[in-house]
Amino acid sequence: MEDRTTHRRWVSAVRSIARVWSIVSITLLVAFIIGEGVTATAPHEWLGLLFFPLGICLGMVMAWRREGVGGGITVGSLVIFYIIHVATTGALPAGWAWLAFAAPGFLFLVCRVWARDQTPAPV
Repeated sequence: MEDRTTHRRWVSAVRSIARVWSIVSITLLVAFIIGEGVTATAPHEWLGLLFFPLGICLGMVMAWRREGVGGGITVGSLVIFYIIHVATTGALPAGWAWLAFAAPGFLFLVCRVWARDQTPAPV
């Protein structure tokens, strides 16, 4: 019984961190977009913007209701963004901020897996 309670506390803590981090990420991304504006001109740049930041933010918002789906959209959008960037520039995006903005998606996926582990088996 104690293990279940401890497990639930861990899931709840990681979920709370993911939610707060997602709010911070979305807020900063929106602030960057408003402050810097959208300067994409080429079609691949518009495609990249579709996945980062739009797909990232959409996934994090969805993860508040459905952690697995939203986390998957966030992580998938990041992966697709990286693929587009490598395909068009020949290099990975510089810096760690890309991963930091999308990190809540990974945490939401962890919560989904951990919460599923706590689901009682059917009788």
